[in-house]
Amino acid sequence: MPARRAVFTGMGLLTPIGSTPEAYWASLCAGTSGIRRIQSFDPSALKCQIAGELPDFDPKKIITAAMKDTRKSLNKMAHTIRLGLCAAQLAMTDAGLQKGQIDPFRFGVEFGCVMVATELEDLCKGAQTSCVGDPPEVDYNIWGREGIQQVPPLWMLKYLPNMPACHVSILFDAQGPNNSITSTDTAGLLALGEAFRLLARDSADFFLVGGCDSKINPVAIARHGLFQELVTEPTADPATAVKPFDAARSGTAVGEGAAVFGLEELEFAQKRGAKILAELVGFASGFDNGRTGKGLVQVIRNALRDADVDPADIGHVNAAARGSRELDAWEARAIREVLGEVPVFAPKGHLGNSGAASGLTELAASLLALQHGLVPGTLNYINPDVACPVNVTTGAPVAEIKPYAVKLSVTDMGQCAAVVVKRWE
Repeated sequence: MPARRAVFTGMGLLTPIGSTPEAYWASLCAGTSGIRRIQSFDPSALKCQIAGELPDFDPKKIITAAMKDTRKSLNKMAHTIRLGLCAAQLAMTDAGLQKGQIDPFRFGVEFGCVMVATELEDLCKGAQTSCVGDPPEVDYNIWGREGIQQVPPLWMLKYLPNMPACHVSILFDAQGPNNSITSTDTAGLLALGEAFRLLARDSADFFLVGGCDSKINPVAIARHGLFQELVTEPTADPATAVKPFDAARSGTAVGEGAAVFGLEELEFAQKRGAKILAELVGFASGFDNGRTGKGLVQVIRNALRDADVDPADIGHVNAAARGSRELDAWEARAIREVLGEVPVFAPKGHLGNSGAASGLTELAASLLALQHGLVPGTLNYINPDVACPVNVTTGAPVAEIKPYAVKLSVTDMGQCAAVVVKRWE
């Protein structure tokens, strides 16, 4: 039986620099940054006051009045969940599909997400009611008697990480394989890899594969500041703050966004006359214990082996680099060991770090790069660092001649994922 191949046929994007493939690509090529001073709340009490914030997001413009039940449910969803649902609708439209056009039992959904930060208004009233003393502390007797009564009854359902996959499945009647991956920055690529394997095993014909996340919440940013390198020094221009691989890098900024792809079996796509954006040809994941580099090197090699390509075939690497002193150097050493002088593009200078959304929003850049035959420049890379021995793209886009690209995602703890994509010709 011939191997079942997987192709991308739809792309739904919500990013700080553009929420259509055309706008996103134009911003990447122009060197536009979406990192700004936070506008959705007053960040002046935070050490890090900048983020890759999504401008002018209105879910009701995407989830139309024709979808009455879903539109009514938007107020019961956290911001992150709405991002994922809306990106899924954009991906379906881009793939030329509507509900009912695919056998529901052959229609799968895979999402990367994490436990969503609580919106303050959902818990503040109850917490304030329950506080006594100076400095105030929560009295749990008052909390149990009065405070909890002020928490919305559906509070937990707004924030669970499986909610994007649930709502997307309901909206499109997708009753095939369904899963939610919660491993932070690698979640999106792991969801994609799982869909890739399920298509190969003939468990479905079509998947919506997505990642969504928003770290732009005062509690979330304060928490991330405790264990992540966030940019904290004052800067006149937030757009210059995040410097992947640069010798002067001092941390990252959080972000938000969503990306959802239509991923389907090649013959199924061809029979329905779908436009094909690119082919997914390889996937691997693993854990780099202690971030020594050995694990990440093996993951990259395994992805190349899965794709049946050599290092010399790769036109560019789309790196996870976030501007961290340690993590960027770890990733750079692994890229260098396996792929040598390959051009390396790092999108987080444009976007910030959107966690579970980062892998797939960044992968979209590589799919567009393959289509256009160009690799964008990495923003804010000015001073090379001997600790990061990679060939970082800078300035204007450069020609992309080779047909393959590698996308990497890593976490602070050492989880790693890699995919290999191929230009469709």
